[in-house]
Amino acid sequence: MNELNLRIKKMIVERLFLSVSPTDIADDAPLMETYGIDSVALFELAVGLEDEFGVSMEDTDFSVDLFQTVNSMAKFLGEKGVE
Repeated sequence: MNELNLRIKKMIVERLFLSVSPTDIADDAPLMETYGIDSVALFELAVGLEDEFGVSMEDTDFSVDLFQTVNSMAKFLGEKGVE
């Protein structure tokens, strides 16, 4: 498991108060379906990406697809220059 994905998983667990271990979240698991993530939780994840990784999310960046999986968030962060 790469470091970026693990950091994302830790952020998800902390921000959403999930009672799972970050290492139990699969990189390609559909997060919304698996963990019941709603629109409020999506906003919290967006804020988490900004806070934890120092990226700025523009309105054009925000899409439900971005938050589908850990891999999709890692890809977004990679495009923003986060390693």
